[in-house]
Amino acid sequence: MRATEAIGLVAAARTDADLFGADQPARRYRELVAALHPDRLPTDPAVRAEALDAFVHVTTRWQARRVTVLGDYRLGAPAHSGDLADLYDVGADRLLKLPRRPADNDLMAREAHALHTIAERGDPRYLPYVPRLIDEFPHRDAASGAERRITVLATAPGLHDLDEVRRAYPDGLDARDVAWMWRRLLVVLGLAHRAGLVHGAVLPRHVLIEPDAHGVVLVDWCFSAAVGSTIPALVPGQEEWYPEEVLHRRPCGPGTDIAMASRCMSWLMGPRAPRELHTFARGCRQRHLDRRPDDAWLLLRELDQVLDRLYGPRTFRPFTLTP
Repeated sequence: MRATEAIGLVAAARTDADLFGADQPARRYRELVAALHPDRLPTDPAVRAEALDAFVHVTTRWQARRVTVLGDYRLGAPAHSGDLADLYDVGADRLLKLPRRPADNDLMAREAHALHTIAERGDPRYLPYVPRLIDEFPHRDAASGAERRITVLATAPGLHDLDEVRRAYPDGLDARDVAWMWRRLLVVLGLAHRAGLVHGAVLPRHVLIEPDAHGVVLVDWCFSAAVGSTIPALVPGQEEWYPEEVLHRRPCGPGTDIAMASRCMSWLMGPRAPRELHTFARGCRQRHLDRRPDDAWLLLRELDQVLDRLYGPRTFRPFTLTP
């Protein structure tokens, strides 16, 4: 969005809905702020003055938006915008997840079911690798009558998705740094697969890392499915990341997640990937599901063997997002 376009939109808006839209208000707010930010304005003094006025108006309106009460939770402005829902910080290290469309309630239910199932069946040592479900309840909008399925998830500070990591290292990440992310991602996939579930959307935006402690959390289980069934939907705009069984709505299995995870890791390394790791990742992405590895924990041991040949015994390697 250009500054002049943003100025016109702000000038024409009479309500918050006009200004921020109804579907993805947080995203619209970020677009407006980015277009009107003083550091990015054109040199024309008249345009700069209009843009600065509009910038102040947008930020003031955003901060002044009415606090919404859903159940026992008070909501301010969204803290994050996900694929299907906006996430609100409701305190006590918790995020409330509110779908933007009632039509996505079934996907919200899938996430709640997946997190319940993993918590019940999974090895307790590895449960921190997935979000913890705190609460879930329906909410009916008094004005429209639309009902949305709400979930509340535990969160942790200092998490960054792999899109952020790749932006910090545009030329590719050292494979020794990718190694700990890859290892932990295979751990969480093994946790899910042993519980009978496929994540179904192992994309960079859904893999969160904690750089200092080398933590990994796999989020957004809305697209999950039972092993042997079909993935219910694709994340819009991410079709090129999916293996063919998802695109053609065929039964999926552990190899579906493994293929997507290996693509994430290859993408992180870029051209810096050692030949051995490139070959290993390519083997995880064979075209047909039945030719791919289907045991993430067994694959982890094989990855460790490759890493040991390349780098010797494992040692802790500090990682930062400010190279």
